Amino acid sequence: MVEFEPPLIACIVSEANFSFAALRSAGEAVIAIPPRSLADTVARVGNCSGRNSDKFKRFGLTPLPATLVGAPLVRECFCNLECRVTDTSMVPRYNLFVLEVLRAWINPARKNPRTLHHRGYGAFTVDGATIKTKSKMR
Repeated sequence: MVEFEPPLIACIVSEANFSFAALRSAGEAVIAIPPRSLADTVARVGNCSGRNSDKFKRFGLTPLPATLVGAPLVRECFCNLECRVTDTSMVPRYNLFVLEVLRAWINPARKNPRTLHHRGYGAFTVDGATIKTKSKMR
């Protein structure tokens, strides 16, 4: 997250990845947030290209229609964020896209999921306990 209102996400994508070309041409994307139970699938999906294969079929995932973007949601994920590219000024230097979240979908079947965070080279951190603090933020 880089801003709350409007909700903006910074997303770095390698120029070598098919996702880079898709972001450039479509100007939109879905960011699917997987639960811990999909860790092995996430690693396998990330280690192949969608340029010449259907990752949904290959990995047994279920595409669902999004309402504001052309890319599909991923049913098995805890959350799906429909996004539009709003700033590409840092793409030439850093491959960094700024995306505005247009709509968020929460999977009601996945209550309090343990989510994954990629740390690089196949290493992931899994969410732990939730803590609450006093805050004036919404």
